[in-house]
Amino acid sequence: MSRSKSKRPRPSPVEAPSTVPPVPATASEPIPPTPESSTPLASPTAAVEPSPPATPPAGGAHPVRSAVRLWLSAYRVEVMLFLVAFAVLASFSSQRFLRQSAAPHFIYQAQSWLEGRLDVDPQVLPNLEDWACVRVVDGHKVRCEGRLLRDDRWFVSFPSFPAVVMLPFVALHGYQFNDTSFGVFVGALAVALFYSLLRFLAQEGETERNRNDNVALSLVLSFGTLFFYCAIRGEVWFGAQVMGVALTCLYVRNAVKARRPVLAGVFFSMAVLTRTPLVFAGLFFVLEALCPGPDRLAQLKALPTAWKPALRKLVLFGAGAAPLALLAAAYNVYRFGKPGEFGHSYFYNNRVNADIDRFGLFNLEYLSRNIQAAFLKLPQVSLSPPRLSYDPHGLSLLLTLPLLVFLLFPRTRPRLHWPLWLTVAVCALPGLFYQNTGYMQFGFRFSLDYTPYLLLLFAIGGWSLRNRAVIAVLALGVLVNFWGAVAFRGYTEFVRNW
Repeated sequence: MSRSKSKRPRPSPVEAPSTVPPVPATASEPIPPTPESSTPLASPTAAVEPSPPATPPAGGAHPVRSAVRLWLSAYRVEVMLFLVAFAVLASFSSQRFLRQSAAPHFIYQAQSWLEGRLDVDPQVLPNLEDWACVRVVDGHKVRCEGRLLRDDRWFVSFPSFPAVVMLPFVALHGYQFNDTSFGVFVGALAVALFYSLLRFLAQEGETERNRNDNVALSLVLSFGTLFFYCAIRGEVWFGAQVMGVALTCLYVRNAVKARRPVLAGVFFSMAVLTRTPLVFAGLFFVLEALCPGPDRLAQLKALPTAWKPALRKLVLFGAGAAPLALLAAAYNVYRFGKPGEFGHSYFYNNRVNADIDRFGLFNLEYLSRNIQAAFLKLPQVSLSPPRLSYDPHGLSLLLTLPLLVFLLFPRTRPRLHWPLWLTVAVCALPGLFYQNTGYMQFGFRFSLDYTPYLLLLFAIGGWSLRNRAVIAVLALGVLVNFWGAVAFRGYTEFVRNW
């Protein structure tokens, strides 16, 4: 159907009378005729007189399509990185990509909410791996032991935010929702968000990296770290860690210089309710609010007299984090009787229960084996027959993230150097004192919680990506993690002999 055209005549620019009276030329200042002098000038009253609305030209682009085209133009690199990462991760996910994983805990949690219940129906549990079972004995909530009872209640023993994200998709697909392909999507999105963070830091003058460097470092995150094998598997353990990386990127971007405290608080709470060790990453915002630098010591000394701006940012940060934090605390009290308990103390029939009962979830007793899993475990080589294998408890970070070597000898120490290092340190502590090494895994997967901060340290550290030693180390990291993506068989695959 053709569009009717307006019949209102439009005077041409040449025929339109000028609304400004001509200025008479003087002998000393002759005004030669120029093409511009024939262009009508706006009158002084034109700014207050209403003008008729502009009519879009026939056949012009639709506003939505124009907005999408403009957005794609502004974020074309992020879009390309997302597409490349999605294609590669989906390919390595292989047959897993087409089916739900064997540990779809968050799907069952979301479906239970949709059915109006806060626990999970035990009749539909796909397995008994890492579920929390609560029994009430003499008014106290205890872990289920021995024969199961009718009144035992089952819960997901992990923070719940991934289930919140999956909620609309589970509403459409129910228990059949594919968490593996969803994890690949979130992984590709995390790669794009990491590039966006690097670009933001470069624009703010926090790094001197150009676009090519930022693209390369984003691809290193995707294929040169433990992120690679975690993103292609689905499953409750790995999916949460990949989503934690994506939320960390959003949190850090808003936390830099404490510029957007409310948004930083929102994304911080999302990250913590995805991976609880990330609660320690709140230190990054605190440092940015109290002493952003460069003279941090002087800023700390001045806080007693200039505390109001910092306090305001901290209060806004807390306000952003509080809604989800309060909901999670109330949910934990309902399930386990404690606001900070997410369910690991209530694992049903789990191999780690003996250690938890004896030493608790965190203890110095666990430090030795976690250090071995994180730094000392090496590939296992067999000659008869020739075989290269890995220890399912872990693999040295010097192999899975060899860029660590360059972090020890940075060429520059800009403003974010110490905040990032301190954040890495406090985020690493829970995993080193935790009752579980992360078994079964390829590499020390708990390090993925602070891997984005480690890569940011490299980005600001001054090492060129064209340095031959850096190129060799990057190649080693990609090769090792390629091996992990291809060779790793998780617990669910191992016990089912997939």
